[in-house]
Amino acid sequence: MDYLCLYFCDGLRKVDYVLVFHPRRHGSLRCTGTASVSQDQLSIVSNGNFPPPSGSSGAAAGRGAGLRREEAASVGEVFMELGMARGTEPMEAADHEMHLIRQEFEASLLEAGLEVERDGETKTHGPSFTRIHAPWPVLCREAEFLKIKVPTKQSYELKEESGFGSSMSSVWRKLNQPFEPKVPHQDHGSTKFLSHCFSRDKLHMYNITSKDTFFDNATRGRIVYEILRRTVCVRTCQTVGISTLIAKGVYDAAFPLHDGDFKVTGPLEERTDRQVLFEEWAKYSAFYKYQPIDLVRKYFGEKIGLYFAWLGVYTQLLIPASIVGIIVFGYGVATVDTNIPSLEMCDERLNFTMCPLCDGACDYWHLSTACGTARASHLFDNPATVFFAIFMSLWAVLFLEQWKRRQISLSFSWDLTGIEEDEEHPRPKYETILLEKRQRKRQQKKKKKKKKNEVGTLKHDRKKNKFFFSRYSPIFSSTL
Repeated sequence: MDYLCLYFCDGLRKVDYVLVFHPRRHGSLRCTGTASVSQDQLSIVSNGNFPPPSGSSGAAAGRGAGLRREEAASVGEVFMELGMARGTEPMEAADHEMHLIRQEFEASLLEAGLEVERDGETKTHGPSFTRIHAPWPVLCREAEFLKIKVPTKQSYELKEESGFGSSMSSVWRKLNQPFEPKVPHQDHGSTKFLSHCFSRDKLHMYNITSKDTFFDNATRGRIVYEILRRTVCVRTCQTVGISTLIAKGVYDAAFPLHDGDFKVTGPLEERTDRQVLFEEWAKYSAFYKYQPIDLVRKYFGEKIGLYFAWLGVYTQLLIPASIVGIIVFGYGVATVDTNIPSLEMCDERLNFTMCPLCDGACDYWHLSTACGTARASHLFDNPATVFFAIFMSLWAVLFLEQWKRRQISLSFSWDLTGIEEDEEHPRPKYETILLEKRQRKRQQKKKKKKKKNEVGTLKHDRKKNKFFFSRYSPIFSSTL
């Protein structure tokens, strides 16, 4: 698989999303070196991603359709060929259809303001990648549309505890020091910035130090995915969104890129967020440490962060439950030799004979044969199990209350209060069926309208002919 860089070929624009597809070709046919380019070949503007190919021809389609290649190069836009190049192998009919769908979809992405850089169609094997970058105007537009909260310049100081509570907190922090992850990016300061929904008319309010880093990677990926999700293909197929195209096989996958390699190669102070997460979160050697929830939220987003926060609370509270369960199991092990029911079942001298377990095929059996099962069941089902059941009932209530406190604390810290739940998107298969049904209804309406017009024309001709013969029938009869 090709190595995916984090930036476009110019080394400046960051790759926010990647679309993967396989350019399949028919291996039995080959074009000669002088073969002409297909008539349905298209070229789309790639917003300065590739240098213009020399000696290529074809009309430009997309946002720069009216410009020639020389004129486009002067304004910083370069055309990218998407049709079959000379000297390449022709595609099959199904693959050619997929090729046209990809052309229309990526042209629609360009119209939405995204910048696209794509591998050439000359690859005969292996995956091809379409890299997508969201420029600053698109990020601002979509952040305002999605009502994304961003930090403002206004801040306030958090009051520190004083008295006995402060002393207990400092002691607790010292005891927890070995269990804390070494995350330099976490901000434990006493200053907190107020957040507000993004608005393009109020850019002076926000704490914008750099346009490239103002929106983090998770937010940029969310914005690009929203554009991919609602982009439509009308000319080639009735399809909405990247999920439907993946279900149809037009693309193989769509995903944002990680922040570089997970292995630490340089100094520890220059570690990226992914490297810190790999060292302090995704290793078995860090199982006893608390999770860096703030960094998980920064890297993966609020939903993933809340999930792992819930998982951390659940795992933490399972520790006392497991300790009580081990005590109950130990009590069963200690009393298994003094348990009267199991002793009586294991005593062969009593020789209890039991009735057959089934009719016809089963025979009488001795109760002493179930000795092992009785002793094993006592390990888990003993008088201490009643206490364990009562304890787990109280534990469930404690877990719910503890998670509510943790959730409210994270919602306040991450500015998630007042955000509405995201609308659940329909399944791609359902969207495809719905679009096909609408298209069939539209075609049926056109057929009915056409048939109605034909019937109306026929009736009009009949009335005209009837009037003609009724008026001139005496003349025809006299002449005859």
